Amino acid sequence: MGLGLVGGWWRGEVGESVRRNVALVGVLVVLVVVGVVTRPDLYGDVGWVGDNVMSILALASAVGVVTVGMTFVIIGGGIDLSVGAIIALAGVWSTTVATQRFGAGGMIFTALTVATCVGLVNGLLISYGRLVPFIATLAMLVAARGLAAEISGKQTQVSGNATINGIASGDVLGVPLLVVVFVVVGVAGWVLLNRTTFGRRTVAVGGNPEAARLAGINVRVHTVLLYTLSGFCCGIAAVMLTAQANSAQAAMANLYELDAIAAAIIGGTLLSGGRGTIVGSLLGVVIFATITNLFVINDLSTETQNMVKGGIIVAAVLVQQFRFRSLTQFFTRNRLTPAR
Repeated sequence: MGLGLVGGWWRGEVGESVRRNVALVGVLVVLVVVGVVTRPDLYGDVGWVGDNVMSILALASAVGVVTVGMTFVIIGGGIDLSVGAIIALAGVWSTTVATQRFGAGGMIFTALTVATCVGLVNGLLISYGRLVPFIATLAMLVAARGLAAEISGKQTQVSGNATINGIASGDVLGVPLLVVVFVVVGVAGWVLLNRTTFGRRTVAVGGNPEAARLAGINVRVHTVLLYTLSGFCCGIAAVMLTAQANSAQAAMANLYELDAIAAAIIGGTLLSGGRGTIVGSLLGVVIFATITNLFVINDLSTETQNMVKGGIIVAAVLVQQFRFRSLTQFFTRNRLTPAR
């Protein structure tokens, strides 16, 4: 009886996300094996392995926070191409001389407020301005980068606040503070998506907006909230990146939108909306960070790394469009009847 329940849970529609996440963990294991084979001298040092794991997670932290917000937006049937520009604008605005006079609290408040407000504008343009998400967020990408360059005078703004700068080097019980923030945001995102009405409404809006409207969900307001949430996550990431570089500039977080979208896709989030998991998206982020680390320790070029990432994205989309379950259904529908 117990085995039957487990088998049904594993094979059913509900277990699809579980199967995908297990597959992503398998990919991580394969990447580790590749690292052991190519650099046995490094992986033979247990201390180095522990430090390397924390380095990978720290590398993935800012993108991971952005990916949480991006996952909600995509599940809700949208897309946000402006996340990298929002991070740059929030980072530059929070490191101006005027803002830094208010200390760490003022800088963090400014980054979160600016990013959240820009996300709110995205949501309003899409929901009430009836702009296509791709166009609205693409326009915001250009505008936010331009405003960030204007505010900074196209110069790098140095953060002189020791508290902000210490975020990148701080730790909690030996775990880097950046990783702690990454985990906290990931857990909060999981709870919000899987254990709240907001999460259920997000899936409903992305799956069928008209049906969601008829069910009593205010689709416009919910869409605004999704992009506002994405902006808030960008504000957190802006503080994290500013801490890592001890500075901010208009070019920071370049192509973060592509990294976040790619991580969400390989994590099982449908570009058409209505399905996705926070765990899968974060595993996607860690996979890309592990690939980057693997190329660095093997002194391989960035160009080759980008080609590999591109191949992974294409493969993930193909898997979404042609899943094994669809293949089995095809054979089930077309099986030959036995002769009498």
